Amino acid sequence: MTIQPFKIAIPQPTLDDLRERLARTRWPDEVEGAGWSYGTNLDYLKSLVAYWQHEYDWRKQEAALNRFTQFRTEIDGLGIHFIHERGKGPKPLPIILTHGWPDSFYRMHKIIPMLTDPESFGGNAADSFDVIVPSIPGFGFSDPVRKPGWTVKQTAELWATLMRDVLGYQRYAAAGGDGGSPISQLLALSSPTSVIGIHLTDIGFQATMNLDPASLTPIEQEYLGAMQQRFFQEGGYVMIQSTKPQTLAYGLNDSPVGLAAWIIEKFYGWSDIDGALEHAYTKDELLTNIMIYWVTQTINPSIRSYYEESHAPSLQAGQRVEVPVAMALFPKDTPAPRALAERTLRIERWTEMPRGGHFPALEEPELLVEDLRAFYSSLR
Repeated sequence: MTIQPFKIAIPQPTLDDLRERLARTRWPDEVEGAGWSYGTNLDYLKSLVAYWQHEYDWRKQEAALNRFTQFRTEIDGLGIHFIHERGKGPKPLPIILTHGWPDSFYRMHKIIPMLTDPESFGGNAADSFDVIVPSIPGFGFSDPVRKPGWTVKQTAELWATLMRDVLGYQRYAAAGGDGGSPISQLLALSSPTSVIGIHLTDIGFQATMNLDPASLTPIEQEYLGAMQQRFFQEGGYVMIQSTKPQTLAYGLNDSPVGLAAWIIEKFYGWSDIDGALEHAYTKDELLTNIMIYWVTQTINPSIRSYYEESHAPSLQAGQRVEVPVAMALFPKDTPAPRALAERTLRIERWTEMPRGGHFPALEEPELLVEDLRAFYSSLR
């Protein structure tokens, strides 16, 4: 398997077409005083789109992303994009970081230098990592999967091949959140002699799919009830992406404003922002994540992953990760009780964070990195 150096270089006609589409936006109405209760707020989206059209500089963001060492390789017929940054300490520990939806490899851009070069951020060089950040198939600059049936289990198998056969790592760590949580768990299940431990920011929705209701404790019942209530309020996207993603994709792939509205609503609802998105993210950060979907036209394969996983769940009843597991729990992300996590995970570190939400690598990078360093210091 060959590795090819990769640089992001979006053709100028793609950017020109985007600007023209933004200028031709046909805006919907909104009821008075809606705020964000009906979905993405009209006034905020108009301000974001105005910035996108007139001030946002993709070439500047592209150059910043290209400061990371990036590659493409082919595994089982799929082209896989990944960042591979070498650590600057005496014996860096390899770690593979996995994103989820609706983010991308960009989720990790703040923590990569903090992990590779801890001394530059007030840490110890002995805690350095070799950092690998792949794009999940169907996201960003990895190839889309067009055959049915691809789930996070196959992605975990790709990651094992990437780490062992492509990069030559026989012993490594894994971490992730959202979709990166089940992928990291399945990687540990399939490669327990290689994966020294996994670090998660949530247990993943698959972990609750096979529970016997009769075995639940009152605390677990309370948590699952809260999650069910949250799903009724916030889970519409899951239902359509799990049942009819193709119908949704026509609008999202054709309208940049539609795509932005669909994605930033999740950042608004899942982040610890006190009602203001830009308490946690800049407009440039929000738009760069959206741009990765737009310029690669990967919104459809990314949302299609929900359909595949709902029809063939990857984590099966009775499976338990036996390598050491750390959970870093951020309060806005509705953390699971420890007893529920311990049903399927060998928990050795449990950290309840003072703030933060679903995208901690972007929201609270210092807190996340501190926990990663502390957990893996004893496993090196």
